[in-house]
Amino acid sequence: MKLYESLAAELEGQVARGVLLEGERLPSVRQASQRRKLSISTVLRAYSLLESKGVIESRPQSGFFVRARPRVTPRVSPEFSEPVPALSLSSEVDVSRLVLSTLRTIRTQGALPLGSPYPDPTVFPAARISRYANAIARRRHVSVMDDLPPGNPQLIRQIARRYGEHGVAVDPAEIIVTVGATEAINLCLQAVAKPGDTVAVESPTFYAMLHAIERMGMRALEVPTDARTGIDVDALRAILANQPVAAVMVMPNFQNPLGFLMPDERKRELVALLAAHGVPAIENCVYDELYYGDRHPCPLKTWDTRGLVLHCASFSKSLTSNYRIGWALAGRYAAQVEKLKFLNTLSTPSLPQLAIADYLQNDGFDRHLRQVRKGYAQRARMMAAAVLRFFPAGTRVSEPQGGYVLWVELPGGVDAMRLYARALEHGITVGPGHMFSARGSWTHCIRLNYSYPWTPATEDALRTLGRLVAELA
Repeated sequence: MKLYESLAAELEGQVARGVLLEGERLPSVRQASQRRKLSISTVLRAYSLLESKGVIESRPQSGFFVRARPRVTPRVSPEFSEPVPALSLSSEVDVSRLVLSTLRTIRTQGALPLGSPYPDPTVFPAARISRYANAIARRRHVSVMDDLPPGNPQLIRQIARRYGEHGVAVDPAEIIVTVGATEAINLCLQAVAKPGDTVAVESPTFYAMLHAIERMGMRALEVPTDARTGIDVDALRAILANQPVAAVMVMPNFQNPLGFLMPDERKRELVALLAAHGVPAIENCVYDELYYGDRHPCPLKTWDTRGLVLHCASFSKSLTSNYRIGWALAGRYAAQVEKLKFLNTLSTPSLPQLAIADYLQNDGFDRHLRQVRKGYAQRARMMAAAVLRFFPAGTRVSEPQGGYVLWVELPGGVDAMRLYARALEHGITVGPGHMFSARGSWTHCIRLNYSYPWTPATEDALRTLGRLVAELA
């Protein structure tokens, strides 16, 4: 066997054994040449042989990566095994206690944060934004009057420009700056519904939506949601024809926890349905900048001609988690949301707004985002491949199109809370599916965070989780 054939066979064996995972980057040609004391031409021939066999693939200006392989076990579960009745109404929404307990566990026990809802903060340009903030603090005095709603005009202009660059026409007068997207969601819900009202949500749904409903004494109605295409519009149509619904809360782009990207045609259909019934939609778009495809996704707001879509977003998942700056595009409810913002929290601190505005105007936000998206897309493939390798047969995973979370359906009816408790004993956290429903659904599912760097500890944690799942099954 020639040298290049020997190297190719060794690398192919590592892929087959799971030493090299799907989406993982191989050493550069120069690195492999130096480490193995082989000529560059020998390494190139070995990589070319593996590429011709479909084991690896070359990506321009990026290097060589382990290629995704077809599997007998489906990576995507179009419909998870537990059907959710269309009229699943919960009179008491109380997942906040479980969420708080999970977050405290991550903080106090220093466990591996696979259960964290937050992205890895090291990917953010925190130092550069802090320099802008320090410079602003030195050159000007910021008063309370500068903080009043709707927000800093400089930041509002930058937000509006950002939408314009993506083809969404936005009136700057509609933008209200908030303390993160969570406040935006709460203000929008308060503007369109009252205690005792019914609010339709996806199932599973992001628990921040359930928190808002719980906080205001409303009832959550869970609507079946497809793992690839989003909320079931036909099921929602039947609901609206038979009972009053005050609002619909959705995440059309890279939903947490499923990670899907709702097709544009389905978004148009949803907006048209809600317009026909005069029902407002509160859309959470905090992950819109973290897309893996070739173009920025369209929000529901794109097709809103009646001002019924209240669009909520923030910089916390894409730029900085140190400064909780979000916003709402509240349509016909903008004046009411602005008033509620003033009554609830008075204002949003001006210094973070100005620092982010300066960064958006002067720095490389798009360059930063390209690096983040590239890393997340690679880790998504690696984590999905590792879960399917280490977890028992019958495990199914989502296929995120953006964001940084993976939804895992456990085999054999394994209870996610039992897995959560067992995993903590090994210093590992997971997001139990119980948190994503107001009615106790998805008890056999977990959410995993893949935003953090892939390390041997990460791989060991997934191997341990797989073993625990097998024991519980």
